[in-house]
Amino acid sequence: MGALAIGGVWFPDEEAPGSGVARAAAPGGPAPAAARPAAPAGGTVVAAEVDRENAGNTGNTGNADKADKAEKKESAAERAEAERKRQKAREMKASGPSKHTDKGAVAYFKGHKASKRVKDVRMVGGYLRIYTDLPETADNSKQAVTLCEAGVDYLVGELGTPSPVVFVQAEFGENGNPVLANMLGPDDPDCRLTYPKQGK
Repeated sequence: MGALAIGGVWFPDEEAPGSGVARAAAPGGPAPAAARPAAPAGGTVVAAEVDRENAGNTGNTGNADKADKAEKKESAAERAEAERKRQKAREMKASGPSKHTDKGAVAYFKGHKASKRVKDVRMVGGYLRIYTDLPETADNSKQAVTLCEAGVDYLVGELGTPSPVVFVQAEFGENGNPVLANMLGPDDPDCRLTYPKQGK
């Protein structure tokens, strides 16, 4: 049966030409629902699409796992780099154990009552350097001199050094690690600092 058009509005008992186009509403009548594409028979295509989507999600999960591992690896590298910087700062400031630490001297000083002020002990060029947390104003203090004497005892008694040279140094500051007490060999009578005479 043919469709009848009145004033540009279709009144067919069939769909308007070009099926899939929404029917125009009759004057005063309810608006018809928009035309929808036909659903696939049996839902087979839809199920297949869901399976493909799920498979895609599995792949995304794998990618997320790889991203997590990469992030953890990066975090580990960042932590290692941060620790390397801290170690470098400790070495520069002599504020803790370093690759230069004399482990034998550290073990020796552990039995000494003044050792709690010791931050690092290094043997450099045959000289024993005892780094402390003492301020630079503690030059020739009892603690500094006592630590210097312990260093001399270690070099002579433990290592058999004939001419011990020991420096006890302050905590790191604007002037580096100033020397607080020293023994400069057989010609030095004690661990107290000596100062050059003015004008020389």
